[in-house]
Amino acid sequence: MCNFCDSSVQFIIKNDQAAYFQFASIQSEAGKALLVEYKIPENIDSVILIEQGKAYFESTAALKICRKLDGLWPVCYVFIFLPLFIRNTVYRIVAKNRYRLFGRKKVCLMPTPVQRKRFL
Repeated sequence: MCNFCDSSVQFIIKNDQAAYFQFASIQSEAGKALLVEYKIPENIDSVILIEQGKAYFESTAALKICRKLDGLWPVCYVFIFLPLFIRNTVYRIVAKNRYRLFGRKKVCLMPTPVQRKRFL
């Protein structure tokens, strides 16, 4: 329902030609199973990256995702050196206001057959 979340997934798919990333909604059965498997707290309402057996949240997840994308996006990983409280404060401000800033979708777009393979 979130335009920002949907746009972020579409952006990652477009800029991840190696198809490194797979996706699951937190509300889906696969998403719920991953939350349990990786002992992710239920109050996490953020992008979650599971990589090499470890779960990352908020700005750390976003920056680690950038690091694997095509083009110049890996340069953004330099922000990992900012203190976590600063990075996550900015992340939380955007996340808290995402519906107001980016709107909501009334209907979710169905992924193409190629994109569908990337969803758990």
